[in-house]
Amino acid sequence: MASIKAGQKIDRSMAAQIANGMKAWAESKGVTHYTHWFQPLTGTTAEKHDSFFTLKSDGSPVETFDGDALIQQEPDASSFPSGGLRATFEARGYTAWDPSSPPFIMDEGWGRTLCIPTIFISYTGESLDYKAPLLKALEAINQAAVDVCNYFDRNVETVTPTLGWEQEYFVVDEGLFNARPDLVLSGRTVFGHSPAKGQQLEDHYFGSIPERVYAFMRDFETEAYKLGIPLRTRHNEVAPAQFECAPIFEEVNLAVDHNTLLMDIMTRVAARHKLRVLLHEKPFAGINGSGKHNNWSLATDTGVNLLAPGKTPKTNLMFLAFFVNTIKAVHDYNDLLRASIASASNDFRLGANEAPPAIISVFIGQYLTKVLEDIKERVTKKMDETDESMLKIDIHRSIPELLMDNTDRNRTSPFAFTGNKFEFRAVGSSANCANAMTVVNTIVAQTLKTFKKDVDALIEKGEKKEIAIIHVIREYIVASEKILFEGDGYSEAWEKEAERRGLPNVKTTPYALDAMVTEKAKHLFEQNNVYNHLELEARHEIELEKYIKKVQIESRLMVDLATNHILPAAIRYQNTLIENIRGLRELGLSETCAQRTQTLNKISEHINQASQLAGEMVEARKVCNNIENTREKAIGYCEKVKEAYFDRLRYHVDKLEQYIDDREWTLPKYRELVFLR
Repeated sequence: MASIKAGQKIDRSMAAQIANGMKAWAESKGVTHYTHWFQPLTGTTAEKHDSFFTLKSDGSPVETFDGDALIQQEPDASSFPSGGLRATFEARGYTAWDPSSPPFIMDEGWGRTLCIPTIFISYTGESLDYKAPLLKALEAINQAAVDVCNYFDRNVETVTPTLGWEQEYFVVDEGLFNARPDLVLSGRTVFGHSPAKGQQLEDHYFGSIPERVYAFMRDFETEAYKLGIPLRTRHNEVAPAQFECAPIFEEVNLAVDHNTLLMDIMTRVAARHKLRVLLHEKPFAGINGSGKHNNWSLATDTGVNLLAPGKTPKTNLMFLAFFVNTIKAVHDYNDLLRASIASASNDFRLGANEAPPAIISVFIGQYLTKVLEDIKERVTKKMDETDESMLKIDIHRSIPELLMDNTDRNRTSPFAFTGNKFEFRAVGSSANCANAMTVVNTIVAQTLKTFKKDVDALIEKGEKKEIAIIHVIREYIVASEKILFEGDGYSEAWEKEAERRGLPNVKTTPYALDAMVTEKAKHLFEQNNVYNHLELEARHEIELEKYIKKVQIESRLMVDLATNHILPAAIRYQNTLIENIRGLRELGLSETCAQRTQTLNKISEHINQASQLAGEMVEARKVCNNIENTREKAIGYCEKVKEAYFDRLRYHVDKLEQYIDDREWTLPKYRELVFLR
C-alpha cells in the first residue's frame, strides 16, 4: 500500500511474500498461468504466459511463483517498435511490475490467466511502452501541483490526476464484416457510397438500443465489472450503428489500463454475439466517426477537485490558479497536444465537420470568460493588500450560471472546460489514452513550476502572497487569451481567425509529429524526467513508420478491391448492357437504345478512370518506397499517395456502385453494414 499510495520501493524479500499471496488468490480462482501485461508502442497490449507449474530437482511437480517473477521478466523485445533504440539482433527487453495498477484475472475460453500490469523498457533503460512515460508524467504533475496547492493549504501532500474516458465505437454484423476485406484488414471501408438514409434524421442518437447490441453490451459490461472497470453509461451515438460507453472517473494510470483492457474485452465479447466492434476513428465515409473524449481533472488527498470552484474566496483563487495554468499550458504547447492525437486514422476525423478541428483551442464558456476578463481589466500594477476586491472572487455564488453555461458545451472545441474538468475531445477512438495524458500532465506540470517561480519572485520583492498570485494569474490570462475560442470550430471563419491569431492548423500526421522533436519539446520532457531526447526521437520515428504502414496498407487494399472486386463486376455489367443495346437496336428501339448507351458511357468512363488511377497509385507508392528518410517518406505517402489518389479513386468506385446491378456487387453496402442488426 505504501508503494501504491506513496511510490515507495518494494523490498525483494517482501515481493516474495506478495507473490505467494497473489498466487494463492489466483489459484483459488482456477488460474494456471500468469503473464506480465504491458502496452508496447504497437497500439495494442502484449502478454507472454507462463504456468505456475515447474519440476523440482527430483522430478516431482510443484506450482511456484516467486518475487523475482512478479517484479521483472524478460520478453523478447526485438520485434516491438523501438524507433532505432534497439537493433533487431538485440532482443533483450524488460517488463517491470507496476504496483499502482491492480493485477487481474482474465478468462479466455476454458483458461484463466493472472495478468500483472507492467512497464516495458529496453536493456539500456529507455521506455518502449505507453505506461512508463505516463507514470513519470503523473509524478511530475504531483510534485508541481502540490507546491502550488501549498500556497492555499499546507495539508495537501498528494495531487492525483483523474481521467474519465468516453469510448465511442461501431458495431456491425460479423458475416458482413468478413465480406469486406477492407474492414478486416484496415478497420475502415475504403469504398462505399452513402445510403439514401444515413444520420440526417438524427433518430439513432440516444434512441432505443437494438436488442442484439443490448445483449452484447450487457455481456461486455459483466466482463468489465469482473475486472474492476466501473462502467456506468451506455447509449446510442449519432451515427447509425454507433454507440458509446463510459465509466466513473479514476486515477489516470488505472483509467488508461482499464480503457486499454476494455477495448480488448469488447472485441472478444462481440465475437460471442456474431458481431464485430469497429474502433477505427472513421470506418464509414459520410457519417460521424468515433472519438475517445478524455475528461481530465486534478484531485488532492484532502478531497478537493482543483478544477471545481470552491465555497470561499481562498478556494476560488486556488481554482483560478489551476484553471488558468491549464489554459496557459495548452496555449504554450498546443503543437504537442496536436502531436499526441496524431495518427493516420484520426486524420480522417479531425476537422471533418464532426469532430474537433485540427486547430487546438480552449472553450471555457461565457461565464468564466467574463471572470477572466474582469481579472484582466481590474488587476493593476498598483494593486496592493488594501484592495480586496479581486481577492474575494466568489465564483461559488454563481455556480448555477457556471454549470448552466458549460452543460451545453461547445462540441466543436478540442479542449473544453465542462464545469469541473477539462474535456480533451480530439483523442481518437482507437488510441491509447496514455499518449494524450502523458502530454497533458507534463505540460501542466511545467506550467505550474513556472507559475510557482513567478509567484515566489514577486513574494521575494515584498508582495503579499495572494496579491502575487493574482498578478501572475492576470499575466497568464493575457499571455494565453488567443487560445480561447467560444464559437463554431467547424467554420471557415474560425480557420481564418486562427491563422490571424497565429494558431497552427496542422491537418496531417507527418507534419503534426514534428512537434515531438523540437528543442522546446526535448527541454520540456527532459526537465520533467518523462522522456530523454533519444526516447523522443525514437517515438517520432515509430509514429511516422506507423503512419506509412497504415497508408500503405489502405492503398494496397484499394487497388486490390478495385482490381479483383469492383472492375470485374463493372465489366460484367458493362457486357450485359452491350448485349442489351445490341438487342434494342435490332428491334429498332432507338430512343431506349440511346438511354442505355448513355448509361454505358458513364460506366465505361468510371471503369477507365478507376483502372487508370489504381495503376498510377501503385507507381506513386513505388516512388515513395524508395525514399530513405522516414519523415520524407511519410510526407510522400501523405501527399503523393493518400491525398493524390484516395478520394479520386473512391469517387469513381462509389459512382460505379450506384450504376452496377446489385447482384453483381460483391461487397456489402453501407445500407447493410450500418442498418442490419
